[in-house]
Amino acid sequence: MRIAFFSTKPYDRIWFEPMAKDYGYEIYFIELPFSEETMFLAKGYDAACIFVNDHVNSKMIDYLYENKVKALLLRSAGYNHVDVKAAKGKIEVLRVPSYSPEAVAEFAMAMLLTVNRFTHKAYGRTREFNMNINGLMGTDLFHKVAGVIGTGKIGQAMIRIFQGFRMNILAYDPYPNKSLDVQYVGLEELLSKSDFISLHCPLTPETNHIINEDTIAKMKDGVYLVNTSRGGLIDTQALIDGLLAKKFGGVGLDVYEEEEGLFYEDCSDEIIQDDNLARLTTFPNVLITSHMGFFTVEAMQAIAHETLENAYALENGLPLKNKAE
Repeated sequence: MRIAFFSTKPYDRIWFEPMAKDYGYEIYFIELPFSEETMFLAKGYDAACIFVNDHVNSKMIDYLYENKVKALLLRSAGYNHVDVKAAKGKIEVLRVPSYSPEAVAEFAMAMLLTVNRFTHKAYGRTREFNMNINGLMGTDLFHKVAGVIGTGKIGQAMIRIFQGFRMNILAYDPYPNKSLDVQYVGLEELLSKSDFISLHCPLTPETNHIINEDTIAKMKDGVYLVNTSRGGLIDTQALIDGLLAKKFGGVGLDVYEEEEGLFYEDCSDEIIQDDNLARLTTFPNVLITSHMGFFTVEAMQAIAHETLENAYALENGLPLKNKAE
């Protein structure tokens, strides 16, 4: 099988190159993102492998189909960036539903602890031998209420971490998992009672802007919010308004709804045109990272293995267990 591999970074090659040889696959690594301008590079290949910020519309699906590309191999669990309906009956869309739930959940907790205890600010101060701790006071997590929105594999890993801190946990999910040792409540109750809220749900029409002006108003004053799932879960302008009103004790964002073209790239020498993102970076209680919650050795190995297993299943006519539908 020949695979056109878009949005390549140096760390992708570490696992994909040797694994591809084991499978007998040829991978053409392309640094450019997959787009209408670059999709011609997939011509002549059996599959195109894309990342989370490579958006694929119906026009691009038709182009791949007309050029006999059999599949889109997603290096991600979510597939909201692909027009799956347009792909039906034309090409297969295969995702990586689970690579390392613990990686994302552990990163979410790291963000929460950082914005709560200001470790990033303390590091900056002590590097300059400023040992003043004024303004760095946090709050205990012990016996506080943690709200988990979305109880899939990552949400479940987050619940286990919160349990380790002896927190009282509330969960919200339209499809409750009755096997979990957690109290499910309605979204409004979770928002009004939680001291710390962590988002772990996919981006769907139902969850788009689930954090908005109305839901923020229902939250406790001084609430902490962390999002390591999808940027579109949060209405950015409503979040900024809440921060200006001092509604939040702290906010951790590993994702952003307009991150395409910015995240994963070095934009340090550029003038950032996104006013909302620029504004968010000015708040002292906001921590922004570049969609790296998944980025561990274990997760990257799992992504490479599962992606190539998807290709193997397609090539050999095996059941496509990771088909996006």
